[in-house]
Amino acid sequence: MNPLLSQLQPYPFERLRQLHAGINPNPAYKAISLGIGEPRHATPQLVKDALSANLSSLSAYPATTGTPQLRQSISDWLKRRYDLKIDPATQIMPVNGSREALFSLAQAVLDPSQPGATVVCPNPFYQIYEGAALLGGAAVWFANTDPARNFAIDWQSVPESVWAKTQLLFVCSPGNPTGSVMRLEEWKLLFDLSDKYGFVIASDECYSEIYFRDEPPLGGLEAAAKLGRHDFKNLLCMTSLSKRSNVPGLRSGFVAGSAELIKPFLLYRTYHGSAMSPIVQAASIAAWNDEEHVVLNRALYREKFNSVTPLLASVMDVALPDAGFYLWAGLPPSFKGTDSDFSKQLLAAYNVVVLPGSYLARDGNPGQAKANPGAGRIRMALVAETAECMEAAQRIVQFIQSDFQ
Repeated sequence: MNPLLSQLQPYPFERLRQLHAGINPNPAYKAISLGIGEPRHATPQLVKDALSANLSSLSAYPATTGTPQLRQSISDWLKRRYDLKIDPATQIMPVNGSREALFSLAQAVLDPSQPGATVVCPNPFYQIYEGAALLGGAAVWFANTDPARNFAIDWQSVPESVWAKTQLLFVCSPGNPTGSVMRLEEWKLLFDLSDKYGFVIASDECYSEIYFRDEPPLGGLEAAAKLGRHDFKNLLCMTSLSKRSNVPGLRSGFVAGSAELIKPFLLYRTYHGSAMSPIVQAASIAAWNDEEHVVLNRALYREKFNSVTPLLASVMDVALPDAGFYLWAGLPPSFKGTDSDFSKQLLAAYNVVVLPGSYLARDGNPGQAKANPGAGRIRMALVAETAECMEAAQRIVQFIQSDFQ
């Protein structure tokens, strides 16, 4: 077996399962999970209709590039959403969800024969970034979030010596788990560093359509265009329909950006066997072409977060995020245990599952102080209906007030 597999750490939800093994939740309460970020709002009927109407397409092999109609629908969406002019033939490629695209991109980009090959990613982070880097033969450098700046990434903390060895940079905006959105000045800094050192920027934007303010989150391609980088040099952005359209089981998204990067990435994916099913392509076209269901979905999240956040903020360090469907909450000072202890005790007493924040982050880089930026926090995925999320929040408040104050 590939010896690099031994470097992979257990996935956060496997760690959570092990943490909760042997706990008997209070039977007086119905189980509520805020642990996994899996959309649970209703799948749009138009997606279901497109699936059922295109069953005959299963008789043909799909092309890795996708159909021209799918690429055009994505290009049209990028124009409506970001006012971008993207060539559907050379700057767009459909993928089977952003997760597999993030992983496979690293395998196509990384050159482990170069001394010190490095991938930089946020901390806390989506664990696929780390796994993709390690299996690509690279080291990982973690750039911590800064709570004092709304959890913006402290890119300035990355030494020049690390940037000089960096081949790939993962960014996530809106961020998982913090919900923080990168500003234009951050993008400019990263583009300048990429120009200087030649690394590829992979922008994970799968939460871009769930936001709580009037202005939608800035995207990576949008930032590049605003800065006059219309060739999207060294930049690929990716998103999916999972959160936007409540279809996590569809496994559909796209990568867009530099034509110079899309071309070799397509070559890799052709060998990898990553073509999207024709039936999924048809459903994806229906989803990308419709915005009404996205607006309705966003309204549901806004109602939910506006109800839940103030309730939890009365007992925890938590505020409405820029975007996404997570609350990144600091434990109350009255709780003297770890985030793992909090998760275990909450499950036992009130039958509510939350994810320890330390499971989503790593300790300091080599030569730095060991400090896990997720420690002392929990991530709550508000993906269920409002009533269920409110019930969970009320139990958490009761847990904190009755046991620790």
